[in-house]
Amino acid sequence: MAVQPIRLFGDPVLRRPAVPVVDFDKELRTLVADLTDTMLEAPGAGLAAPQIGVGLRVFTWNVHGEVGHLVNPRLELSTEEQDGAEGCLSLPELTYECLRALSVIATGFDMHGEPVRIEGSDLLARAIQHETDHLDGVLFIDRLDPAARKAAMKEIRESEWFGLRPTVRVSPHPTRGLAL
Repeated sequence: MAVQPIRLFGDPVLRRPAVPVVDFDKELRTLVADLTDTMLEAPGAGLAAPQIGVGLRVFTWNVHGEVGHLVNPRLELSTEEQDGAEGCLSLPELTYECLRALSVIATGFDMHGEPVRIEGSDLLARAIQHETDHLDGVLFIDRLDPAARKAAMKEIRESEWFGLRPTVRVSPHPTRGLAL
């Protein structure tokens, strides 16, 4: 499969809610492979489809050597919370303390359409919540307290990558690959 360019903060695809997967086909398996390859190359603890420009509800994770993926996730969050450092491949070199649920039960499907249930705590719970947020058009900086969010936005505006867009292949056809 292939490593894909990661979309950076400011790209509109990161703010659009992703749509549920309905076709569990070869294209979905290719997407999961591309997400996995891109995440491992970066390296990151997770990567959601919108981060590579695909508006589908799919993400991958790599926590403590366990690599996995989840399609159309639904989360049950614990009432216990954890505060910890969080970063994002779409916000390079930015790390802030972010409050999350301590544990999570995530249900959904694998790339073949088989039901999946994942129970995780600590870093796995954080990664699953972070990636599911991406599928809802939410970035971790949206969850920061006002002072930390203001500091993060200042750091983003001063970063070397702010305003950069990855080179993305676009269809040469007048419809840009979209059916009319």
